[in-house]
Amino acid sequence: MQHRLGPWLTSALLAGPALAFSLVLTLAAPQVQSQNLPQAEARPGTWPSSTRLSGNAFLPPGLLELQKETGTSPVTLWLDKGKAQWTDRSGGQSCEGCHGAAESLTTAAARFPRLAADGQRLINLEDQILACSARAGRTHARAEDDEVLGLSAVLHNAAKGQLIDVQAPSANAAQWQTHLGQGAQLFSRRIGRMNLACVHCHEQNVSRQMRAEVISPGHPTGFPIYRMSWQRMGSIERRLRACYSGVQAVLPPQGAVELRQLELYLKVRANGMPIDGPSIRR
Repeated sequence: MQHRLGPWLTSALLAGPALAFSLVLTLAAPQVQSQNLPQAEARPGTWPSSTRLSGNAFLPPGLLELQKETGTSPVTLWLDKGKAQWTDRSGGQSCEGCHGAAESLTTAAARFPRLAADGQRLINLEDQILACSARAGRTHARAEDDEVLGLSAVLHNAAKGQLIDVQAPSANAAQWQTHLGQGAQLFSRRIGRMNLACVHCHEQNVSRQMRAEVISPGHPTGFPIYRMSWQRMGSIERRLRACYSGVQAVLPPQGAVELRQLELYLKVRANGMPIDGPSIRR
């Protein structure tokens, strides 16, 4: 088989990386059959039900079991850190002092990204955590700090089972819609040396195998994620930047507006799906 496929793959590589990528996907036998997976109920006007699947549906059994075992799951480390941060008063005011018990904030994580107070900038949950921490006298360098990810994990855990519900605000709706439109364009725009867009993987090749991965629809229901290849927790921003790297495109800087716009589009695309993070990925 390898001998017969060699010339085809060589020709594709000479023709261009995008064609080679397509050929690799075509030749790789799917490990997951979408019709055999549990499907989230699709609401009228949303994406096809066959693609409204959580990333959990594409996990191998071993990782799925590890994710369920709260005593041994690495996610627990960040949840414990986040719970300690929530009640910490060493910097003055604690998160609990302003917001009450973290478990009571069952809908907060389901409604980000959203416009900041200025009605212009788009912020995600980690941005909001950084802003709140600064007001409370704490300083974190970036959204990927363990303390920030721990708080994000706690808030997503409190929202587990809640439906993603990212909607245009009553005020500054036009600015929000502009951000959403930019995110939609980014989702379908070819980038990088591989000349690929998000849509090529996460809509056109769902359930196909690419190297050791099985391609999911890319619904952001499980963030923040503990990724085995990272050996730590990461935000949706980190995952998006990893995709840029994967197609050999120029990485947007951390906090770049295009990353927030793409996250907004992905969240609106997943509206009505339940949050099931924090979770584990390969």
